[in-house]
Amino acid sequence: MTFRKYLVLAAMILFNALGDVSLEYGMNKMGAIHAGRLTDAVAAVFTPWVLTGILLLLCFFACYLSALSWADLSYVIPATALGYVVIALLSEWLLGQTVTLTRWAGIALVGGGVLFLARGPALTLAEGPREPAVTADAAEGQS
Repeated sequence: MTFRKYLVLAAMILFNALGDVSLEYGMNKMGAIHAGRLTDAVAAVFTPWVLTGILLLLCFFACYLSALSWADLSYVIPATALGYVVIALLSEWLLGQTVTLTRWAGIALVGGGVLFLARGPALTLAEGPREPAVTADAAEGQS
């Protein structure tokens, strides 16, 4: 894989983590939204932190589409799972949330799995269209 492709994966992880943290921060400031008051949900979209989160997640999606153009889905999705580590760190540092030891253990398991999966190729070449088998009837017509 090229350096540029690693940059796309890194950007994907950062945009996803920063977008999720922005959404969390914005929604914490907004307060609870109930299903009966959908106008509150629409209003939340236009608050600065939620809007920032949405824009960052749109950047994530653009990187995600780019990554899918040169790598298998089974490679891209685990690569994005490294974002769990970044989200946990940002949640503690920026949001003041406590990440328990149990959650860190789960994040470590996911991170280990990502490292295991990353050792394989980013893209596996699909087999091309197969030639139809020649049957005895078709072979007789060719002679």
